[in-house]
Amino acid sequence: MTDESFDLSITRLIDAPLEAVWRAWVDHTAEWYCPEPWRAEIVERDLRPGGHSSMIFHGPDGEAMPVEGVFLEVLPQRRIVATDAFAAGWAPRQPFLVRIDAFAPEGGGTRYTATARHWTAIARDQHIAMGFDTGWNTATDQLAAVARRLTVRH
Repeated sequence: MTDESFDLSITRLIDAPLEAVWRAWVDHTAEWYCPEPWRAEIVERDLRPGGHSSMIFHGPDGEAMPVEGVFLEVLPQRRIVATDAFAAGWAPRQPFLVRIDAFAPEGGGTRYTATARHWTAIARDQHIAMGFDTGWNTATDQLAAVARRLTVRH
């Protein structure tokens, strides 16, 4: 059983169909995943249960923050669950979170929920101090903009 008091979550009704939001998340991650002026560089992405993910977050002043993990669950157009608790080859790492992205059609749009599930209250509080609310809401704004752009194209 999980202690949901360690969760941080945002939810948003995105004005774009489920297919566009999913495509934005899966195929255009580098365009939205980091709040600007940061950007995400996708190094490796194997979007399947057990698949490895490796990115580098680049900051405006030359910062480079590697982010690595594995996908635990991928249910197309429904949910993606990933964790940073493992590196490539299932090498254990000091875990920070499990990320859960959920997608559901609602009206003509998509109900998107992103949850950061932490192992401890300390990790949750560190994430709050890092700017979880502003950062994840800004990234979600960027995701919504990409999804709307993809909707206009088709």
